[in-house]
Amino acid sequence: MQERVVTATLVDDPYGGLENLEACIQSARQIPFNPLGDALLVHPNKPREAPAEEFRSLRTRLNHMQTIQPLHTLVVTSASPAEGKSFTAANLALTQAQLAEHRVLLVDFDFRRPTVDKVFQIPIAPGMTNYLQGTASFSDVIRRVGDSNLYLITAGDPVTNPLELLNLKECASLLAELRSHFDWVILDSPPLLFAADGNLLATMCDGTILVVRIGTTTFDSVSRALQSLCENNVLGIVVNGARRGELYSKYNYYHDYYTYGADADNKEEPDKELETDTVASNS
Repeated sequence: MQERVVTATLVDDPYGGLENLEACIQSARQIPFNPLGDALLVHPNKPREAPAEEFRSLRTRLNHMQTIQPLHTLVVTSASPAEGKSFTAANLALTQAQLAEHRVLLVDFDFRRPTVDKVFQIPIAPGMTNYLQGTASFSDVIRRVGDSNLYLITAGDPVTNPLELLNLKECASLLAELRSHFDWVILDSPPLLFAADGNLLATMCDGTILVVRIGTTTFDSVSRALQSLCENNVLGIVVNGARRGELYSKYNYYHDYYTYGADADNKEEPDKELETDTVASNS
């Protein structure tokens, strides 16, 4: 059987490369905001939902930290799979982008199990792997969600050498340059204990957030994950998977009270159980 040979063609960036990155961003092709139905993304028209409030609280803490230290590129990772890192990265990016004149970029650096394309229901390629391999320009891979402040870069075509791609000087150069064009660059990276990708990305970014899941993540996993990062630039831990009854009973009471006043007849009955995953932060 004849072996099939696949070739890739290098492309020239029509804007001349990183020196004209701003032109690429301003001309980014717009895509509709059409998230997957069960993606559990924060809904801008439902501001009273407890998860949205927790993400706004996390946003406030991070933005405060940004005023006292250089902080623009952020790695969101976890110790093991299925702990909510992608859920957290996407919702944090959405929440940050809701601020006026706050430009945010969400990049899928999990080349092993990418999710950004699935969550936002857009093609996976061209994406970051294509850019790093030189088969797509930056203007080819960046997309703007509607007329919002949120920009996306998907993972791109599958590769057999994710870590080698991340070690390319083009990767570090791009992340360094993006810092001056976005208020926040949020990277969704692979779990720390299953791949070295997240550890390498953490050395190229300003800070790291570790996501853990109640009832799933063990203390040993958290300890080993932090050790793998050498506790360098670790901003805090996001706790995922709590139910409303565990964290939000008091929150709901006071939130409903101040939203509707003391008139019990006008007060909505809070949900008995939170159906979506929720977040609390410790920074």
